[in-house]
Amino acid sequence: MNLSCEERPSDSPYIERVWRSQNEYSGTFISMAETHWEMVITRHRGKTTLTVRGPETRATPAYCPADAEFIGIQFKEDAFMPSLPAGMLMDRRDVNLPEASHQSFWLNGAAWPFFDYENAECFVERLVREELLVCDSTVDAVLQAQPVKEISLRTVQRRFLQATGLTHSALCQIKRARYAISLLKDGVSILDTVAQAGYADQPHLTRSLMRYMGHTPGQVLGEGKPMSFLFKTPPF
Repeated sequence: MNLSCEERPSDSPYIERVWRSQNEYSGTFISMAETHWEMVITRHRGKTTLTVRGPETRATPAYCPADAEFIGIQFKEDAFMPSLPAGMLMDRRDVNLPEASHQSFWLNGAAWPFFDYENAECFVERLVREELLVCDSTVDAVLQAQPVKEISLRTVQRRFLQATGLTHSALCQIKRARYAISLLKDGVSILDTVAQAGYADQPHLTRSLMRYMGHTPGQVLGEGKPMSFLFKTPPF
């Protein structure tokens, strides 16, 4: 199988990226650890399904059917749905929202039309208007390494976990591993990747990539199993 993906940025403060993919052949792949949650529309054999997926804390095997089309909204880490928190969806405990018709699904007691690649922002704006999607500025402050005043450290940690489903330490480790993969795929040597991604040594890099990405550095550079979408990965 050949996993390919088109992505675009968004000017929405709630959206990390919008993506779409089409797969002609079925097959297995490695689903890499991911810090973001997302909503994904799958079209397969005349059926359309909207799935809410949570972050992933480790690499796991996954399967992709043939002739399937996918459209996804990946949300920023400080955005979350109180009714479907990330912690409830962690590690492939996905939730499929009930189908209302061939063109809509049920959410919060109402039928919602499926979004598409071009109008994802309109869909997210409605989620925000109906208070189904919120942002926690505390999470953004922690991610930007800014001081959080007037609340205790324990409260900051609780709110971060509530919004992201992850501790700050776990989130950073996953981001670093994804950045290391992107360096290797761009042709950076293993030793230079160790230095640029901030690992102690090559064994440290190898352990991290095996846990979070399901590949050794050598497998990334060679012919390892197909992996889930890496997307554009910023420096860690």
